[in-house]
Amino acid sequence: MRPVMTALCLTLASALVTPEASAQETIDLGVIKDEDITVVQKLLYPKEGRMELGLHLGVMPFDAYVTNAHGQLSFNQHLSERFSLSVLAGGGTGFKTSVYKKLESPAYGVAPYAYRYLAGVEWAPIYAKMSFNGRKVVHYDVYLAGRLGVTFEQSIIEGGGSALGPTLSPGIGSRLFLSRSTALKAEFRDDLMLQRRSLTETTAFKQNASVTVGFTLLTGGKE
Repeated sequence: MRPVMTALCLTLASALVTPEASAQETIDLGVIKDEDITVVQKLLYPKEGRMELGLHLGVMPFDAYVTNAHGQLSFNQHLSERFSLSVLAGGGTGFKTSVYKKLESPAYGVAPYAYRYLAGVEWAPIYAKMSFNGRKVVHYDVYLAGRLGVTFEQSIIEGGGSALGPTLSPGIGSRLFLSRSTALKAEFRDDLMLQRRSLTETTAFKQNASVTVGFTLLTGGKE
């Protein structure tokens, strides 16, 4: 038995010192560039390929002469997670503020040429999404919108007529996801319009800055 044990010990020692049996081998991976590194995340609330329908209420808080409240319907077709086509249609009504009533009183005898927002149709060709600090405590997106459309307004002056003109409407907003199919949506936008006013038969530039909050439904897309 002694010769067998000696041979076994020599075989084990040889295996321990053999370079091919070393557990620490160096492998050259080369240089890893930034563009070679990607972070894969599964979106809990994807938008690509989905339609989004919304109902929104809003106000125009910066008009000194008219208190305005309006509602609108929205439609979005999401082409990807970042881009969508959007259509908005809305209407509302305006009421004279205390400033306006004071100016049109007998003490002043003037009536500012104020308008109320009645209807508009807009198209949003660009939609962008970004994550905030990489945190996923709240699931939301932030987007920029650029819209083109037409706005029709009617004067609150008796016999003041109406105005119709092309509208450029930049905006910024956020969508807070409640579930895979529902979301709350808030947006600030500034309607920049060129109006032809029937009362004075003049063309004038006008702004309607508004804040809207709404509820949207998302349908379709991949499961």
